[in-house]
Amino acid sequence: MDQLQNLQTEARNPASTRLDELTSVELVDLFCAEDATIPAAVAVHRQAIAQAIDAIAARLAAGGRLIYVGAGTSGRLGVLDASECPPTFQTPHEQVVGLIAGGQGAMFRAVEGAEDSAELGETDVKAINISATDVLVGIASSGRTPYVIGAVRYARRVGAFTIGIACNSESELEQEVELPVTPVVGPEVLSGSTRLKAGTATKLVLNMFTTGAMVRLGKTFGNLMVDLKATNSKLKARANRIVRTVTGVDAVAADVLLRKCNGEVKTAIVCQLGNHSPDEARAKLGAAGGRVGLVLGSVAKTVSAAPTERPRRPDLVIGIDGGGTRTFALLADARIGNVIGRGVGGPSNIQSVGVDLGLKALDEAIDRAFAAANLPRAKVGGACLGLAGIDRQEGLDVINGWAARTALADSVSVSNDATLLLAAGTPEGWGLAVIAGTGSIAFVRKPTGEVGRCGGWGYTLGDEGSAYQIALSALRAACRAADRCGPQTVLLDRFLAKMSLSAPPDLIPAVYRGPWDRAAIAGMAPLVLDAAAEGDLVATRIVRAEAADLAVTAAGAVHNNGLPVMGLPVALAGGVLLGSETYRAAFLGGLRDAGVEPGPVQLVPDPADGAVVLARRLVS
Repeated sequence: MDQLQNLQTEARNPASTRLDELTSVELVDLFCAEDATIPAAVAVHRQAIAQAIDAIAARLAAGGRLIYVGAGTSGRLGVLDASECPPTFQTPHEQVVGLIAGGQGAMFRAVEGAEDSAELGETDVKAINISATDVLVGIASSGRTPYVIGAVRYARRVGAFTIGIACNSESELEQEVELPVTPVVGPEVLSGSTRLKAGTATKLVLNMFTTGAMVRLGKTFGNLMVDLKATNSKLKARANRIVRTVTGVDAVAADVLLRKCNGEVKTAIVCQLGNHSPDEARAKLGAAGGRVGLVLGSVAKTVSAAPTERPRRPDLVIGIDGGGTRTFALLADARIGNVIGRGVGGPSNIQSVGVDLGLKALDEAIDRAFAAANLPRAKVGGACLGLAGIDRQEGLDVINGWAARTALADSVSVSNDATLLLAAGTPEGWGLAVIAGTGSIAFVRKPTGEVGRCGGWGYTLGDEGSAYQIALSALRAACRAADRCGPQTVLLDRFLAKMSLSAPPDLIPAVYRGPWDRAAIAGMAPLVLDAAAEGDLVATRIVRAEAADLAVTAAGAVHNNGLPVMGLPVALAGGVLLGSETYRAAFLGGLRDAGVEPGPVQLVPDPADGAVVLARRLVS
């Protein structure tokens, strides 16, 4: 029986059954229409691609390699992507490797039968000494190429992380790898010719793998390829242009700077902006993991790359509250504090969404606040930013560097978002602040000004009592109920309905490869809180446990930092604590059980109000 006949990539495309009768213009229109469907097919697997980027970046950072394995068109695409990394990102040639069935000669002339040997795939990866430090990406449009399957199986045996790219669902390759990416693009215009839509989809995914991983490894600054290797006149001109763009020097000066730095774009930028020698610049880059943005934040609070020119409005201040779900910016009068413009952006926690998206969210919120006030964006007198995920010096450096480059304000204060609660929600600006939203943290400030915290470790290491942990615990309990290994609960049916799933097994692709990422999962916490309020025993147990864990964290911040435990001012924020009276009561009860008796308890629906208070202090 023909094993290929049931593959989506081998089916006949009804749109092209009269292919040989079409005019050239009609052919072009058909190709354009079919190719337009490819990005959507790839985007379905955005979560899996993002997981692959993180896995590849982690292995490369630890000294491992990225190894592509494929046959025919798939193999050529892997070799092509690998060969483009050294000039684009100055990677060592051995760091990203492309293997093709039949060897190098198969790049230009088909080697018959090479793809049909699983043993040859195993032999080829053995020959390059694949190990547990590496990532292997098996590429096979059909999802069944023996050469690729053999390479993947051996890679898994030695502990390498395996990823598979196929354009057919439920393929053999999908079952063999740890992380499958399967953009199903449907039948080809020319039946079975997978160099067309399937090849294009594969190239898109490979582009994302290497470019995304290199961004994570600090190979870029903004959208500039600052780690390129200038091996020809075009790349030399590009390196000169990048140095000019970032530093503001002219072409001659950029050329001199690059020669002094052995053509290293990153080193040249840090030399110029930080007034360092090449060796000093290299040392700083090494300490910052090669990230130009981190170095610039610490070597120059005002970057000499000509910060954005803006009109000055010293009579205004900006208060910003940024978290893992949204960012709020309030534009206010510096003298009396009345808010004249409000703006909302996306998540700005740079630890969870990355530097680029976090800074973009800040700019969005600020731009919208000025727009709401019918004013052009200007450099204000003072700005206070309370941001989730800002607890380490490198995070502060990133935000301070961005604030300088964008001409945010004359005076800027950056701290964790919990500091805003104390300014907005306690009588004298000291006490205990607790946030339980997408993530969680407890922050304290003494009457004498010393500060401390507990929690805030992020969703993998902590965030106890947060919306994400509540929903995740409930999802796990629902899965146990589906297996009949745990108590039955209304949560299972409610999750399936909320996620538009037909059966419990559908939770697996929805969570691991579908749209239900961390923020979306956290958004289902109200479903759990409602079930607990209605008396569901499983939901009640989860809510009580998470509230108790959050209370222990908050009490730890109080005890560890020596704050008074009787009549302590408490400010609460975040969707979980503000949105559920049941949860809030459980948390405050847990706080008392942990030896802390709350005094005045203030709910703070808009912590950005506290940011405005602190921003006004900067200009007073």
